[in-house]
Amino acid sequence: MKPTSLKGRSLLTLADYSKEEIIYLLDLSDELKARKRRGERGGLLAGKNVALIFEKPSTRTRCAFTVACADEGAHPEYLGVNDIQLGHKESVYDTAKVLGRMFDGIEFRGFRQSVVRELAEYSGVPVFNGLTDEDHPTQALADLMTIRERFGTLAVKLAFVGDGRNNVANALMIAASKVGMDCAVVSPRELWPDVERMERCRAFAAESGASLTVTDDPAEGLSGAGAVYTDVWASMGEESKAAERAALLAPYRVDVKMLSLAAPEAILLHCLPAVKGGEVTAAAFALHEEVIFDQAENRMHTIKAVMAAAMSDAL
Repeated sequence: MKPTSLKGRSLLTLADYSKEEIIYLLDLSDELKARKRRGERGGLLAGKNVALIFEKPSTRTRCAFTVACADEGAHPEYLGVNDIQLGHKESVYDTAKVLGRMFDGIEFRGFRQSVVRELAEYSGVPVFNGLTDEDHPTQALADLMTIRERFGTLAVKLAFVGDGRNNVANALMIAASKVGMDCAVVSPRELWPDVERMERCRAFAAESGASLTVTDDPAEGLSGAGAVYTDVWASMGEESKAAERAALLAPYRVDVKMLSLAAPEAILLHCLPAVKGGEVTAAAFALHEEVIFDQAENRMHTIKAVMAAAMSDAL
């Protein structure tokens, strides 16, 4: 049964969602994926218009939102940095007010979490966080979906290896702690998550019966892990830090030897794009590319579920 609280809801961070609401979105994602595999096109978003604001370009996020809209009868309108004046000639407040009068939903992929919050506060329509420097909730949903597909359960330990302060690590800590998954962040101490975020996620974990471990020891973090996750060492907009990050994170490169520290059935996840030879070796990636590309596809199904739950009149 659909939680009534999801109609009209924005997705800015999974910290705002309960375990039951997250599981509902995963169940709906499974259903919509099965429909697409059967060749069925739905009309859950028929007549809707969705603005897609992209300060940062993306293959998966743009394609996932666009195809999700098209599959369910909505019209997506791509708005890149050269298409609108957001944050330049026009304030976020004014942009939100205008777009909210023309669109039924707004996706934002950019730098500051404050922008996505302001869009949600003033637009009057659901706003979906396609990535900020602080969080990446639609990615984390796809990650949970992929883990559950592979193992049939979310009772799997997840170990993130790399920059423990980046948006993917943040989103995964929130998602795992909300749904009751044990989570380990394996990172040099210089790149550990901030203390406030760790404590907040530990509070979520205590409520769901999970644990959150932050360590600089790969053997400790990967012990018993069913899913090992890595991401690029320098995110978009952090190119000036690439050399510094490479020096810090070289011991945390995910290779076949590191994967052997995890459970025998462990899978490797990566949100892509991957720098092979950077955060992951080509050999490790090749061994797990099937599940990694499943994970990429699942962005589309989970995004479709998020939009349908928030905007559909047919659910």
